[in-house]
Amino acid sequence: MSAPRTIRGRVAVAGIGETAYYKHGQAPESEVALALRAVLAACADAGIDPRQVDGFASYSNDRNDPSRLAAALGLPELRFSNMQWGGGGGGGSAAAGNAAAAIAAGYAECVVVFRALAQGQFQRFGAAPPAATVSGEAALTFPYGLISPAQRFAMRVMRFMHDHGIRPQAQRAIALASYHHAQSNPRAVMHGRPLTPEAYDASRWIVEPFRLFDCCMENDGAAALVLVSAERARDLPQRPAYLLGAAQGSEYRSGARGHNAPTYASASFTTVAPHLYAMAGVAAKDVDVVQSYENFTGGVLMSLVEHEFFAPDEANEFLTVENLTAPDGRLPLNTSGGNLAECYMHGLELQIEAVRQLRGESTSQVPGARVAMVISGPMVTPVSSMILGTEAAL
Repeated sequence: MSAPRTIRGRVAVAGIGETAYYKHGQAPESEVALALRAVLAACADAGIDPRQVDGFASYSNDRNDPSRLAAALGLPELRFSNMQWGGGGGGGSAAAGNAAAAIAAGYAECVVVFRALAQGQFQRFGAAPPAATVSGEAALTFPYGLISPAQRFAMRVMRFMHDHGIRPQAQRAIALASYHHAQSNPRAVMHGRPLTPEAYDASRWIVEPFRLFDCCMENDGAAALVLVSAERARDLPQRPAYLLGAAQGSEYRSGARGHNAPTYASASFTTVAPHLYAMAGVAAKDVDVVQSYENFTGGVLMSLVEHEFFAPDEANEFLTVENLTAPDGRLPLNTSGGNLAECYMHGLELQIEAVRQLRGESTSQVPGARVAMVISGPMVTPVSSMILGTEAAL
């Protein structure tokens, strides 16, 4: 009988790196320079020479060509380059999974997963592109004023909250938890700018049910992770964060145009999460800390439901600031501040924070964290998620 096809425990994150994070358009360097700085930082953290890198993986249509990065770093050869389809943050965990698969299959030995943004060079991410005409999905929505990501995703979240009687306070708790953790994180853009329940409630509507603080920031910067085989990682300086599982995809007709997906009120993880848990060999009850991509707080809410942390009708009881904050919450969430309050690096900063938790290095540490989950890009199909673990979790 053939061995099970899995990457569980075969690949580890050996290094993490990032630049400073800036408000969008305020980075002092070009996007490719930021990418290179993050890669160099991750290699230094891993204790390897950057010229040992032989692969790159990214997502969200990153503009930094692997061959250009390889030339700038002086790599002897580039053996693997990979871009996960789809915009936004849905591919964050998939990019790590793709890199791990390449290492497990022998296509490369050391793959860097990265994301870089310098929006002063380019159009702001998520803004409607300037064009005289629209086609495809946009032709069905733009004429009716349904243009921005907030408008598109609000409809799904409003339906979910209506169907299950979920109160606005559930979204507020998610935002407050992220801002709470950011106050302990000097890297966070919103460090030193705490959020109170009163300030949240008084903030302006963006589109119901999202207030200002339900929405992610727009930032510049770069982040990177170095992945190597588990055997090699054990000989490097940092405590390895082993990849227990990664899954990507979407539900049946999830991308149907005109908001006609059969499972409409969904973050698109209903088919992805079971594959993730099956590969990782763990269940929701085994996860110590979660880093969940916040394009909007409602997407986090649906993602947590679809990863089985609680049922929809338990959301009002479960989603409280006390339950979501480290060190003692039932499910510490976005412990670096997340997309709402640390930085919006299209979710790659969430993977870095998951690694820090497993190393015991987080600024909002969960004591004894052994298993960390990263959820990438709710409602931005194909979506993905991953589970990392310490050696004790293998």
